[in-house]
Amino acid sequence: MKIGEAIIKRRSVRKYQSQPVPRELIGQVLEAATLAPSGKNAQPWEFIVLEGQEKDTIADMMEAGAEQLEAMSGSSGSVRNSARIIREAPVVIMVYNPRKREGAGPLQQVLWTVDTQSVGAAIQNLLLKAVELGLGSVWICNVLVAREQISTWLGREDEMIAAVALGWPAEEPAARPRKPWQQVTQWGRG
Repeated sequence: MKIGEAIIKRRSVRKYQSQPVPRELIGQVLEAATLAPSGKNAQPWEFIVLEGQEKDTIADMMEAGAEQLEAMSGSSGSVRNSARIIREAPVVIMVYNPRKREGAGPLQQVLWTVDTQSVGAAIQNLLLKAVELGLGSVWICNVLVAREQISTWLGREDEMIAAVALGWPAEEPAARPRKPWQQVTQWGRG
């Protein structure tokens, strides 16, 4: 599959078959993630692969976070649906930046932004490799509602960025509307 085809075919898959994903394929998507560009070649990413009860524990913590949000504001948005996806997907990959956010100076803020962009590139590589392998995936940021609980449970003191659900798709979502590039691009100062 050519990269352009993978980009066009990539979808956020939210329904999965129960069939397990071979570790060899999980390794291939993780290898693709680690080949992403990163500022100063810092490679500020680490991955935790969860299956079975471990990923269900993440979903439990998210549902507790949803309850807290609902008690405070009356809504938890799509958190409960994300927890359902995590339960249903055979694999969940937690994504962390192992470089702690330290200091509040301008340089530290720039470096943190560079790290965040680098991790985003790694996640995108992972998603595109999943398409090539016939796997479905979805990038989930709703894990952040239980960031402290999940990180404590995983023994992490660094920065949680996101989770990615991975598995054999049980749906073929249609393409979502996209703004044409001409609408979001300006040539020069305008």
